[in-house]
Amino acid sequence: MSQPNELIKSAQRTIRLELEAVTDLLQRIDGDFVRACELILASKGRVVVVGMGKSGHVGNKIAATLASTGTTAFFVHPAEA
Repeated sequence: MSQPNELIKSAQRTIRLELEAVTDLLQRIDGDFVRACELILASKGRVVVVGMGKSGHVGNKIAATLASTGTTAFFVHPAEA
């Protein structure tokens, strides 16, 4: 895949897949999302994010993002809890 056209096509394919995933995500934002936001905003303590495997990696990133935006949060691996 060293040809410029192949690289461009590969990049376009990847962006199309990402666009489809984001479009699908738009349909999933509902009352549960609002409730989760309300719970986090109303919390007086820390937000604890738990996950194992792939969900653990995602949870770790979510906890880091929350912490970097001012919400006290941390990640706990369930095997270490």
